[in-house]
Amino acid sequence: MEVLRPHYSRTQFAERGQSIYQEKVKPYVTDRDEGKFVAIDIETGDYEMDSDDYGATERLLQRQPTAQIWLVRIGDGTTYRIGGYQSGKRS
Repeated sequence: MEVLRPHYSRTQFAERGQSIYQEKVKPYVTDRDEGKFVAIDIETGDYEMDSDDYGATERLLQRQPTAQIWLVRIGDGTTYRIGGYQSGKRS
């Protein structure tokens, strides 16, 4: 099994992922895609979209086994949240 090593700094990795998302994915996103995950290979620009992060990354890895994956959630500023949040008044 090949050991994967990062080819980019964290900043470069994020910039490449965001750039590919903005240029290649976002123009095709619809309202029905809100909340879905997009797994992007920052080397090839290939991507997969799914309502489940695992599904998106696994399908991408089937096509690109050495993918360097940038994961983004459509319509959200962050991919994941730590802890919960409450809407409305606190009890």
